[in-house]
Amino acid sequence: MTANGEGGVNAVYMMASRKHGTLYIGVTSALLTRVSQHREGVFEGFTKRYGVKRLVWVEWHDGIEAAIHREKRLKEYPRQWKINLIERENPDWLDLFPGFFRADGPLAHLQEPVPSM
Repeated sequence: MTANGEGGVNAVYMMASRKHGTLYIGVTSALLTRVSQHREGVFEGFTKRYGVKRLVWVEWHDGIEAAIHREKRLKEYPRQWKINLIERENPDWLDLFPGFFRADGPLAHLQEPVPSM
């Protein structure tokens, strides 16, 4: 995956307006780009209308078909099941998006090494 979330790794993700707030489930092959679009309100729609800007859960898939299937299944589940899924990995509903840009985040292996002095 490249630094903008593209490169053949597909993600199913959940975003929230706040802890236990409005939930949005999506699928993309460019997670960072897509989440940025949600956060900035680039497109009219559900996430902009309801202020859904916090990335709270991500699941990675090798194939887009599997990711789309998982997204559709998640949308069918009761709300409490989705909340349980989020809280199992992110009990405080922290925004995961900034973590992608930390030196020890999930994309750390793509960052240029810092030369030692």
